[in-house]
Amino acid sequence: MADESSYNVNLYIYDLSKGLARQLSPMMLGKQVEGIWHTSIVVYGEEFFFGGGGITSCYPGGTILGMPDSTVDLGNTEVPRDLFLEYLSSLRESTYSPEKYHIFEHNCNTFSSEVAQFLTGRKIPSYIIDLPSEVLATPFGQALRPFLDSVTITPSGNMGMNGYGQR
Repeated sequence: MADESSYNVNLYIYDLSKGLARQLSPMMLGKQVEGIWHTSIVVYGEEFFFGGGGITSCYPGGTILGMPDSTVDLGNTEVPRDLFLEYLSSLRESTYSPEKYHIFEHNCNTFSSEVAQFLTGRKIPSYIIDLPSEVLATPFGQALRPFLDSVTITPSGNMGMNGYGQR
């Protein structure tokens, strides 16, 4: 935190494959994929993410995924916490309700990118956002799509928080 009205914003990046994507993707997809990414935004001392359960928060590193594989400093925000929570409430009621989750088109990464842009004016790295379309562009990705369309990722992790912003 730079001062009382400026808050650091970080992107937490988790590889859901735990390294298997890096090892198996050349043979399965015909191209190198470094990971299967889950992301979240850490700001105001909380980790915010979107999954099959909707928008949720926990203490940083408090999901079932543990600590992130890497972090990206997205800069600082001057958006007050109360305004941010109002913004999340509006997203939860419209764009990011649980039933709107889709593993390829509307997921944790699209949420993280939209929230990062709201807070800092920056999106998250394109290699994360572009991964679903890269995988689906392969024959193996097309073959897996019917199965993967039914998958919902919900990394539980309230760890002392009720929903988001409520301790």
